[in-house]
Amino acid sequence: MKVGVGDKERETTAVRDAALRRDIRILGNLLGNVLVSQCGEHVLQLVETVRQSAKELRAQPTAENRTLFWETIRAIPDEHRTHVIHAFALYFQLVNIAEQNHRIRRKREYERSGQDGAQQGSLRSVIREMREKGVDAAEMTSLIHQLGVELVLTAHPTEAMRRTVLEKHREIARLLEAFDDPWLTSRESRSMEKQLRAEIVSLWQTRAVRKERLTVLDEVRNGLYFLDEILFDVLPGLHLELEEQLRDVYPEATFEVPGFLRFGSWMGGDRDGNPNVTADLTFQTLILHFDLAMRKYEAAVHKLGQDLSQSCEIAGASVDLISSLDWRGPEPLDEPYREKATQILRRLRGTQNRFHSEGGDPDYYATPTDFLADIRLIEQSLLAHKGEEIVDVKVRPLLRQIELFGFHMATLDIRQHSEVHENALDELCRLGQLGPYRDLSESEKIARLTVLLQDPRPLVSPYAELSESTREATALCRTIRKAQDWFGTACIQNYLISMTQGVSDLLEVLLLAKEAGLFTLRPDGTADSRLHIVPLLETIEDLRAAPRIISELFANPVYRQHLAARGHLQEIMLGYSDSNKDGGYLTANWELYKSQKKIYEVARRHGVALKFFHGRGGALGRGGGPVERSILAQPPEALQGKVKITEQGEVISQRYSHAGIATRSLEKAVSAVLLGSLNVQTDKMKETEIYWSAILEQLSQDSFRTYQDFVYRNDDFLPYFHQATPIAEVGQLNLGSRPAKRRASDRIQDLRAIPWVFSWTQNRHLLPAWFGFGTAVQHYIRHTPDAAEEFRRMYRHWPFFRALVDNLQMALAKADMLIAGEYAGLLEDQELARRVFARIEDEYARTRQIVLMITGEEDILAGSPVIQESIRLRNPYVDPLSYFQVLLLEETRKGEAGDLQDVLLTINGIASGLRNTG
Repeated sequence: MKVGVGDKERETTAVRDAALRRDIRILGNLLGNVLVSQCGEHVLQLVETVRQSAKELRAQPTAENRTLFWETIRAIPDEHRTHVIHAFALYFQLVNIAEQNHRIRRKREYERSGQDGAQQGSLRSVIREMREKGVDAAEMTSLIHQLGVELVLTAHPTEAMRRTVLEKHREIARLLEAFDDPWLTSRESRSMEKQLRAEIVSLWQTRAVRKERLTVLDEVRNGLYFLDEILFDVLPGLHLELEEQLRDVYPEATFEVPGFLRFGSWMGGDRDGNPNVTADLTFQTLILHFDLAMRKYEAAVHKLGQDLSQSCEIAGASVDLISSLDWRGPEPLDEPYREKATQILRRLRGTQNRFHSEGGDPDYYATPTDFLADIRLIEQSLLAHKGEEIVDVKVRPLLRQIELFGFHMATLDIRQHSEVHENALDELCRLGQLGPYRDLSESEKIARLTVLLQDPRPLVSPYAELSESTREATALCRTIRKAQDWFGTACIQNYLISMTQGVSDLLEVLLLAKEAGLFTLRPDGTADSRLHIVPLLETIEDLRAAPRIISELFANPVYRQHLAARGHLQEIMLGYSDSNKDGGYLTANWELYKSQKKIYEVARRHGVALKFFHGRGGALGRGGGPVERSILAQPPEALQGKVKITEQGEVISQRYSHAGIATRSLEKAVSAVLLGSLNVQTDKMKETEIYWSAILEQLSQDSFRTYQDFVYRNDDFLPYFHQATPIAEVGQLNLGSRPAKRRASDRIQDLRAIPWVFSWTQNRHLLPAWFGFGTAVQHYIRHTPDAAEEFRRMYRHWPFFRALVDNLQMALAKADMLIAGEYAGLLEDQELARRVFARIEDEYARTRQIVLMITGEEDILAGSPVIQESIRLRNPYVDPLSYFQVLLLEETRKGEAGDLQDVLLTINGIASGLRNTG
């Protein structure tokens, strides 16, 4: 029986997780000690009373226990309430660190267990699996050279944790990791406990939520922190690991792995709805990127010079290396590698001085390629003089770093709303005596833009007086050109257009690029184009229109010349957030899947290669969940060995704040892309997918109706949302530099998707991540014989449907109708609250029942006992924060004694407790 298998797995898990429980016990005891020293024994007793009462309510959720728990919460004296909330919030921070440490411990256990113990999702396991599936060395070589994984750090405001706090977390993680040392003495153990306690005291005494709203440059520095501290070293290591595993599994072949794994950023480039991001600020961002790159390279080359002490008399050196040196010493040069490193350092400093001093420096690197060439001289000389081991350890990581990070660290994407470009072109056309542009039909706009793109003359004089908005739009394109000239073309490659609804939206940006010299048509019909123009398809309507829009775009003669200049490659971004807010979980996912297949077919007909850019958030309602699951769930024809995905908010710190976790997260993503590239459908599989797609289409239509009826065609919904969620308070959390709303409006349509999802997570509804699915499936089953078994087959054999259902399971497990009901009690109109909440409870129960029917399990997440147990153990600690939040919202909204800072502290704590919040 399945229960027996689950019990056995839980028993195995319990033994395996003994060290995790030890870590949590150590941290919990230290937190208790700190609480006593900072606040007194009586506060610790209050925390213990609340915790015990929460556990009893979880064990027996009776009306009597609920009343007792509320009495416990309300009985906390006002002067101690903040301390109690802070204690629970801090507990989750420490538990998250312990769980992260345990993930690293488990990875090491797998690696120590020998070749047969390769961890699932590791590079070792996936390459062995591919060899077993018959992939020969030639096929693997081809696959490796088309491999591409791009992860883009965005400043989407869902990271509730301050960078100061994250740095303290890193130090706690380092100390905790040291406890696994088998040679640790009792004296060292006591010393580390003392250090841990000091860090916890420091955390206790540090403001948990930001006092000031982040600036854009704060966000830029936060993003660069992860590139600086973790990714600069992790990325080269992962490439070298892939080479090593390929050599082990394919000893008969030689592999040269290209730089396939890269990071990008939106921080300082994303101006959609954020007036704080200007052209000047974008250039300041790139200078920060450049300065970090120079700092990292200077440190690396200085270390290289210290290490490469080889004597020319003993080891020798190549003629090319010697001749590259500007040596004027009285004696023959004996340590050429050290001298080369010294001269490289001089040129690096000259490169930096070129941008930071008026006089500049005559000795500098014009491009990263020139810098790379100097390091290659060292590599080739060492290889020619028996220094292979030195090259592998000392030189190749730096070569990889230069290839991957250039002088820009991470490629900066530019994003702006289509309306901004339309308004700018309208003004420019009027100034250019062409008449109004905005009032033209779509076909008229396309015709005018096509003619203007073919005209070599500028649209207006560079001295024309422009409005602030148009001046900024044109200045941005000039800034992009300047940045590419200064820092290399890789510093900015993509211009993304939010709310793309037609071909004109892309041609407008191409025309603005032409005005700045980023796009040029030559007399011979060829073109030079320095930017990818990327449509961002966000709403359900836009996703459905996408194949037509892309087909018309590829038929445009000028745009085809642009594509030829860009290697016939078109990037297309898919928005998971607004599509979900627009149409609900099932419809959004299905439209995204369908759209990719149809766009791929359009591109195939036109001979254009595609790269899909997935704008996923951390939350399950925004495309969240394990990245490897998301990759494998894509249509087979859409993957083609390449994937580009956003990494947003708290997901960045969860995945990239520790080298071990970052390595594990990235190798799982790379492994998924490698496996996904093999997912070629047979004719039989295609037939089956056509049949299953017809089922999904019917489900989607039903789910869409159900969701829209409830959210957009329901007069009760808007007051429920604004009163039963902390949406107003979330807007005051200072999470990011961007406003929470596109316009000053209470409408759902004008609310950004991120605070929308964040708020539903806080009140434990998680409504965007599941609502509508249960009704749709139930209706289908009611009218279709044997449908239940067909859904089970779909879950077993269709990766898309399995990912859909597994993410649903996670959402259902984290949602909690007991807690959600407490938030419903915040409404002024309780009759309205009962109507809405009864509908939510009913749909939740239905969806839960349907999911269990599909998976064949007796409980949600029964197939993932580790995650299931983690949620179960966390609930009694999250619950008090939720009850405190409800109480505080009630008080602050009535103008009573509630403290807004305490509300924000509960938001922070719940985010830490639930994770995947935004």
